[in-house]
Amino acid sequence: MEEPGRGAIELFVREAGQGAPIVLLHGVGANHAIWNGVIPHLATEFHVLAPDLPGHGRSPAPEPPLYGFGEMTADLLHLLDGRGVRAAHWVGLSAGALLALRLCLDAPARARSLTTIGGSVYTDGHSRAVAERWAETYAREGPDAFAVRLLKDLYYPDWIEAHMEFADRLREEVPRVDYGPARAWARAVAGFDERSRVASLVPPALIVQGMDDQVVDASHGRILRQSIPGSQIRIFASTGHMVPVERPGETAEAIAAFVRAVEAGAAAGGRP
Repeated sequence: MEEPGRGAIELFVREAGQGAPIVLLHGVGANHAIWNGVIPHLATEFHVLAPDLPGHGRSPAPEPPLYGFGEMTADLLHLLDGRGVRAAHWVGLSAGALLALRLCLDAPARARSLTTIGGSVYTDGHSRAVAERWAETYAREGPDAFAVRLLKDLYYPDWIEAHMEFADRLREEVPRVDYGPARAWARAVAGFDERSRVASLVPPALIVQGMDDQVVDASHGRILRQSIPGSQIRIFASTGHMVPVERPGETAEAIAAFVRAVEAGAAAGGRP
């Protein structure tokens, strides 16, 4: 029997600036705040929308609780429709990068460009094992041990040493978060695989990767670059999985330069 679908939900979104629209998508268990260091830079030139995805942050959990890529794509297109935006520049981190890639493949007319950060064309065994370790740590050792595990896996060690106040704040926040929606989305992420379609991607693409990413191996950046014709790549040394948090100014600069080039190419009647 076919499973019941669900309607699109109204997503909470942080919105700033004017110009070409850029949508910033967070990953599993996070919210729009991971982009807080990036948004002020981009908003001087672009219309920035940073939503909380379903069940994350301040967005409601859907009923029925479906967190597949198809349902979440519909939520995002509903967000654009409500603002009269035909097509946007999609930027995603981690699972948000997978969602952005899927949206650009399924609805290319709604995409001006794609930027993946710590993304991949498929979820490999290493990334699945990391997610399973997180779930086991929370279940067996509790939220504080889980928070420490996240800090070790997501961030470059030197960055954490220089930002201990961030680590303390994360450890305070984790016990207050409902990770049910995150676990549901993580199940969809575990089966993600677009290797058969990625070469047909229409919008221009930028791949951003941290060299010291412990969640998505840096090799996936090269795989994406090789799989998407005409794509560009930017690699940050001494950087973990959370590139926009560790390097917000440089992340914003990379996105802005790429979007400017795409917009200029479109104005001239072609790709940059």
